[in-house]
Amino acid sequence: MAREIHIDSVDDVPRPIIAIGNDYPDNTAIKPHHHRRGQLISSASGVIVLSTAGGSWVMPPQRGMWIPPATEHRVQMVGAVSVQSLYIEPDAIPGLPSHCQVVGVSPFMRGLITEALSLPLEYELEGRAGALMQLIHYEMQQLPALPLSLRYPARGPLSARCRQFVQKPNIHQTIGAWADALSMSRRSFTRLFRRETGMSFVAWRQQACLLCAMPRLVAGEAVTTVAIDLGYENPAAFTLMFRRAFGKAPLAYLGLRD
Repeated sequence: MAREIHIDSVDDVPRPIIAIGNDYPDNTAIKPHHHRRGQLISSASGVIVLSTAGGSWVMPPQRGMWIPPATEHRVQMVGAVSVQSLYIEPDAIPGLPSHCQVVGVSPFMRGLITEALSLPLEYELEGRAGALMQLIHYEMQQLPALPLSLRYPARGPLSARCRQFVQKPNIHQTIGAWADALSMSRRSFTRLFRRETGMSFVAWRQQACLLCAMPRLVAGEAVTTVAIDLGYENPAAFTLMFRRAFGKAPLAYLGLRD
C-alpha cells in the first residue's frame, strides 16, 4: 500500500496512474508547489482549500479536486484530512480539464480509488490490477464538475481588492463602494469585473461568501455565527442562499448532518 509517500520519490514509476494516500492533521498548510503529473485528490473528511494565481477552490468531504499537470498551487487543510491521490501521466487520459476543478466522486469511484491504494506502485498491467486502473481511466472522464471555485482577476487593484475581500467577506458590500474605491464609474467597474472574473459582482460576492463559509462550518462553527459574520440578517437567509446555490442546506451538503 502506497501511504505517506511523496510523489517526487516515485514519479518515475513506469505506470500511467499512481495511487498514494497521505494523512494530514488539522490546519496543515502546504506551500506553493507543482507536480509533473496531473492529480486527483479526494477525502472522506475535512475541507481542502486550494489556491492558484488565478483563483481558489473549496473541496468539501466526499468530493474530488482535479489539478492539471504543472499547475502551481498551495493547499490548506481544515480538519483532519486523509487524502487519497491519483497521479496521472500527462496525456494518459484524453479530455481532462486544463484548469483546476472540484468534481463529484461517486461511491463507485471512491471504491476504485481505495482499491488502487492497496496495489503495489508497480502493479501488473494485466489481470485484476490493470483492469482496475482501466476502470479508473474510464471514470476519470465522467467526473461531473461542481460549482465550487472562485476566479480572481489576474493583476492590478481589482485583483488585490478581491483577495482582500475573501479574507473577510460580507454579503452587503456594494458595486458602488467598490467602484468608488477603485476610482471607476459603476458602468466601467461592472464591465471590468465580469471580464476579469467571468461573473457579475453580485454573483461573485455570493459565491465568495458561501465558499468561505464551508471551512468554518466544517471546523465546528455554528451556522448562526457564520451567517451573521457574513452579513446575512439571520441563519435562515444564509441557509436559503446556500440551498439555492448548492441544492442542500449547509450542514447536509458538507456531510455534517443527514
